Amino acid sequence: MAADGAPVPAPAVWTPPRASARVVLRSLAFQGLVIASLVLLAPACILMLLPRAVTRKVARLVVHGWLGLLRLTVGLAYEVRGRENLPEGPCLIAAKHQSAFETLALQVILTDPAFVLKRELTLIPVAGWGMWRLGHIAIDRNAGASALMSLIRQAKRRIADGRQVVIFPEGTRSAPLSAPNYRPGVAALYRALQVPCVPVALNSGLFWPRNSAWKFPGRITIEILPALAPGLSSGAFMAELQQAVEPRSAELAREAMATPRP
Repeated sequence: MAADGAPVPAPAVWTPPRASARVVLRSLAFQGLVIASLVLLAPACILMLLPRAVTRKVARLVVHGWLGLLRLTVGLAYEVRGRENLPEGPCLIAAKHQSAFETLALQVILTDPAFVLKRELTLIPVAGWGMWRLGHIAIDRNAGASALMSLIRQAKRRIADGRQVVIFPEGTRSAPLSAPNYRPGVAALYRALQVPCVPVALNSGLFWPRNSAWKFPGRITIEILPALAPGLSSGAFMAELQQAVEPRSAELAREAMATPRP
């Protein structure tokens, strides 16, 4: 609070906080427990021979466990706003991407998501094999135009199966409050799939910064915004998507920055 009692405005530009010894130790504890769980789960790879629905149930349990460990070790929880904006049936989810957190949380927030991800991730032992078995959409980013064709072909199959296709429009993680750089792949999917597109705003990068091993206590907010109906032109769609996601993500970031950290 300022001297006159008015709230101090949050800064317009965000810089990662310095990690205290407590933050470092708690982050290492979380990472160690996740690695240990992957080692223990290695024999469970036999589940990949079973129906995908079985693998999906096991994966949801594991991710719920990891999110619980994150809360217990790091003190990092999350809340979801706007669940009522999720349509019934298949849709395209276009989410802001600031950290690895949302790649975990959206797996349990959504019913049966298929993430668009780079092919290299599916080669990671245990976790990557699980991504492959769950039917996520793996893309070779070096394949040029054929990568986009593969993306659309796989996404259409997932939509036909009644699933939610999740794409991060910027293609990589961005820092909170940074200028957006949306890629054309999300517009191509929107045109090809002809389903509602649900924008998702968040502020996860404040607590789990990109390119950092340290995770900070607090509460991440993920907000599901009203869906964009199919049928917009590519230009109108991209403009409406950014206008939905970017201002709201900035508001969530400033809201969190103005809140004292635990």
